[in-house]
Amino acid sequence: MTEGTQAPVYGSAVTKVEPFGVDHIPDNERHGKPSSQFFVWFAAGLNFPIILLGFSAAWFGMSFSAAVTAIVLGATVGSLLMAVMSRMGVRLGVPQQIQARGPLGFFGNFLPVAYINVFAGIGWAAVTVILGGKAFAELTHLPYWLCALVLTAVELVVAIYGYNMINYLQQVLTYVLTPLFLLITVVAVARGGKVFQANPHADGYIGATGGWVTFGGWFLAFLVAWAPFASDYSRYLPDTPRVVNRTSWYTGLGNFVTICWLGIVGVVVGGSATSSDSITALHELAGPFAVPALLAVGLSALAQNFLNVYGGAISVQTLKIPVTRSQAVTVICLLAYAISLWGESGTEDKFKVFLNLTAYFIAPFAAVLLLDFYLGGRSDPSRIAELYDRRRVLDWGFVAWAGGVVASVPFWQSSFYTGPFSKAFPGAGDLSMFVAAGAGAVLYLLTYRLKPLWVRDVADETPESAVNSASATLT
Repeated sequence: MTEGTQAPVYGSAVTKVEPFGVDHIPDNERHGKPSSQFFVWFAAGLNFPIILLGFSAAWFGMSFSAAVTAIVLGATVGSLLMAVMSRMGVRLGVPQQIQARGPLGFFGNFLPVAYINVFAGIGWAAVTVILGGKAFAELTHLPYWLCALVLTAVELVVAIYGYNMINYLQQVLTYVLTPLFLLITVVAVARGGKVFQANPHADGYIGATGGWVTFGGWFLAFLVAWAPFASDYSRYLPDTPRVVNRTSWYTGLGNFVTICWLGIVGVVVGGSATSSDSITALHELAGPFAVPALLAVGLSALAQNFLNVYGGAISVQTLKIPVTRSQAVTVICLLAYAISLWGESGTEDKFKVFLNLTAYFIAPFAAVLLLDFYLGGRSDPSRIAELYDRRRVLDWGFVAWAGGVVASVPFWQSSFYTGPFSKAFPGAGDLSMFVAAGAGAVLYLLTYRLKPLWVRDVADETPESAVNSASATLT
């Protein structure tokens, strides 16, 4: 530490409760290596539902080669998005949710954050608790409600400890889960792997193009759903050109490898599994190795939900609800647990519906944030104080986001709702996410040079401090 530099309050201590909430992270608190982002996202991507998504290739009547190219392209685009979003966290030192105040406005940011981050965070946490709870219940023969409760309790404690603890455990889980998922891969492929040709008589066949677009879109959507949380786990890294660039590569690689690996495994073995239920399918694929496979699914729930719960809590604080992160984490965990008890059955179908609904809303949100960062000048650290300025009530980015969502509605293709375009042209596939992002981008480009929609001119009101004292945000 050089003379005159303040000692860090938090630093790299794993067992210390994170003292910062949604504040800008000062230089003296920046720490860690870019490689940490590989472990964060690799562990989160070791997710059995990705294998289940791969099963759908046979249902769509796709050929093996078409399914693989769809997965690789979806994973490539999604990983690039995550890489850039993670890069933004290093550069600005604030969560993704706070960054959105730039183009949307301080209060204009509330609605998308409430839905995209808080609602989605609780929903994803519940879905993940269900999958993990069912796996541990099958493994231990204990009641599902108890297994789900224990999982939720672990997630609660880790999310309260915060950033350093999550980064540490994601690295540990990477080393634990990788051999377990390799075992699932080898056994499943050996027991029922096969390469297949296109089948126009398949139950879900909607044409070669439509199936390819929809199938690949699911894998892209899985990463799009993580995008609003990407900066949350990179914002403590030192803001140097080398770290910024390497963070992008490690984040992108961690996401790309897991999506391609598990998605293609799902395609290869999809024809040998007759059930879409996660536990039943796991037994069919793993056979005598079902015990380590169940352990993998149960532990992977932790790797995902550490991020869901922590990111959801930061989002609650972004909404200026007067709670600490500990209180927000507790509420999110209680709600996720309650929902997991209510929605235990039909999890896999709920997973796909929720995947679609989050992607439809997040795609234009991500498009607006990216354009604002690169075209709107938001990459300039001197403008960070604007993100905490309550006087910037509403900006045109909100219109761009909302317009993108509205423009996509006719294209929605889900069991929840099917838009008129999708009903008339089912063979086009699910274009909703692409329309939403495109419309949001166009609207942003048309409006970003305009004056803000609503700025309060109150002489005695000053912006929030971009760097609050740690005591003000203690968990």
